[in-house]
Amino acid sequence: MPFYFRKSVSAGPFRFNLSSGGVGVSVGVKGFRIGTGPRGHYVHAGRGGLYYRASLGGGSKRSSTSAASAPLAPASPRRTVASSEPNVEMIAVSSSSVLEMTDERYGELLEELNAKQSAISMMVTLGLVAGLSAFFAILGGGAAGGAVGILLILVALLIGSRLDAHRRSAVVVYDLEPDAAAAYEALTKAFDDLAASSMKWHVDAGGAVRDLHTWKRNAGASTIIDKRPTEFGYALPRVLKTNITPPFMKVGKETLYWLPDVVLVVESGKVGAVAYDMLEILWQDSRFIEEDAVPRDATIVGQTWKHPNKNGGPDRRFANNRQLPICLYESIHLRSRNGLNELLQVSSNGRAQHLSAAARKLVATTGTRNNSLALPAL
Repeated sequence: MPFYFRKSVSAGPFRFNLSSGGVGVSVGVKGFRIGTGPRGHYVHAGRGGLYYRASLGGGSKRSSTSAASAPLAPASPRRTVASSEPNVEMIAVSSSSVLEMTDERYGELLEELNAKQSAISMMVTLGLVAGLSAFFAILGGGAAGGAVGILLILVALLIGSRLDAHRRSAVVVYDLEPDAAAAYEALTKAFDDLAASSMKWHVDAGGAVRDLHTWKRNAGASTIIDKRPTEFGYALPRVLKTNITPPFMKVGKETLYWLPDVVLVVESGKVGAVAYDMLEILWQDSRFIEEDAVPRDATIVGQTWKHPNKNGGPDRRFANNRQLPICLYESIHLRSRNGLNELLQVSSNGRAQHLSAAARKLVATTGTRNNSLALPAL
């Protein structure tokens, strides 16, 4: 999708406006608005580093020009999952708890986001109160009371949604220097290229095949993986209002939102953060025996049999033993020092390296330190 920065962000009755002097806020309706000075989280990024200004709580100001090393997250325990093959131990590929994905540079923002996530919905509260009032109105006034009750419910829901848009949302306004904006735009273009893959999957678990009978039943595969289609797109988490719409990836239970300064990790109302200088993106070609329809952009590099014999030919003891294509897909491993550990697979090749290079360029452009990790090969 076309990438651009907006000059204003709306949250309920409030509008946050970006100008050369910072961020101002106004309140009102079209044609009549009252404004005041800087409010909200304001992020400035350029070659000097990332600078945060947060004045919602009383005009505090703090800045960060280099990354602080996050503590190493506790290693996730090796967890096995059920498998249809009794002789294959399936090991889950999963991240640590989202709440363990912290970074002191984003501590204030994460605290606010998690508080907003857990805030009581005024739309639900007012809707329930209005619904109860409507019930008694119907009992006392019949059809006329019912009409009044319905109107009361609609007004309550409208007011509640407007209140929630501000009370349950954190506002972040980005102001990037031209080189930082260009680096982030390059990241979104690399993401678009990856998202254009015909098929995208999240890998939940995998296990090695160690015996001949299992090997025969699984078309000669050396590894069995449990994967399911996933979604890439552009959206904001419910709790965040900002002047861009970032790319997102669904990775199992979590969703990754690629903002200009940090990747937010959201799961079931909890929010964590992975800074780009803590993020490692690894990739490799993966041969996959495809039993379903071959994606239109996949490269077929060979054939095998549904049930092969030891020499690779067809095992004649199996009826309807058909040939299966071997496709060359790309596996992408996303990991961070503070607990992110996710594995994706796409039907195309050679695209993940552009996303990795764009993330490294963004780190260099915004002035944060690159703390790379030595990760095992996939």
